[in-house]
Amino acid sequence: MGHSTTASGSRASAAAPDSASGTTAKTPGTAKAPGTAAKAPGSNAKPGSNAKAPRTTGHAKKPRQAPKGASSTGSRTSGSGHAERVFLVQTAFAELGGSAHGPGEIAEFTGLDDSVVYRILQSGIYQRIFERVDRGLYRLRTSAAQLAFTALDHRLDGAQAVLRDLREATDGGLAFLYMVAPFSGAQRQCVDMAVGDSDLAELGMTPRDVLSVTRSLRTGASGRTILAYLPEVLQQRVLAEPVPDQAGPGVYRDNDALVASLAEVRDLGHALGYEECMAGWNSCAAPIMWDGSIMGAVLLLKLKSVMPVAPESVIEATKEAAAVLSRYGAARPSADQA
Repeated sequence: MGHSTTASGSRASAAAPDSASGTTAKTPGTAKAPGTAAKAPGSNAKPGSNAKAPRTTGHAKKPRQAPKGASSTGSRTSGSGHAERVFLVQTAFAELGGSAHGPGEIAEFTGLDDSVVYRILQSGIYQRIFERVDRGLYRLRTSAAQLAFTALDHRLDGAQAVLRDLREATDGGLAFLYMVAPFSGAQRQCVDMAVGDSDLAELGMTPRDVLSVTRSLRTGASGRTILAYLPEVLQQRVLAEPVPDQAGPGVYRDNDALVASLAEVRDLGHALGYEECMAGWNSCAAPIMWDGSIMGAVLLLKLKSVMPVAPESVIEATKEAAAVLSRYGAARPSADQA
């Protein structure tokens, strides 16, 4: 915990050249008087003027950027089925962050048409996937959390053994497993530990510290490790938070320095902390990644007097423990893929 040393099928225009005859295709139902240009029904074109193609309803849209993870070749939605569009809309809520979003914002992010997004949202309301929270604003229903809990069930079976092995490999270091808090995407929660006979009093921590200092992603090697891999919208949310009053002397108080440390975490694959959460304790942490998403971090904690600087053996043991837990949550290839 401390300063560590991130097509086609579109209808042809009424004025599109006819490749077979070299003439110009007419809009069905219009007539062309001799010596005059075709006049679209309802238009104000005058005989002898150039005809304009009928204007489609709606506003012209600026080109949209492909959503994160989209292929760089071709249109993101070209040839995609309805199921893929539904998944894109669901993913948009997670990537955009915030509490609620409108169809236009989701369409802009996904590259889908506004009307397609609207229909998916309306259908999702009846399927208990989305809910309308205000006029034109939607969010994921809490039933989505139940899906997540089901997906996570049994993923961490065996974590205690991994932490005990880490404690042994680091000569009695205190090993902790932190996961992203399930009811807040910008906090962490300790879900398991291997500390032998140690207790919070020995660590110099009170229950209040556990609920404030160690939950913040601003503090500690494990906090910054998780923060380094979160979406930018959540990073900005954490950067706007104050530093916990009980934080240690090594905590990052300058946001520029904190952001620089996150880039270093991503480059090295681990974070080193020096008295970030509490005085007298140094640490090392490594990320737990499931299917490319940050889920938590393994933390190794030792007294500063015992570990003034984390040796390579501690760093490698911590990273190996995180790698094992990352494999626990990784998706297995299907029979077809195998």
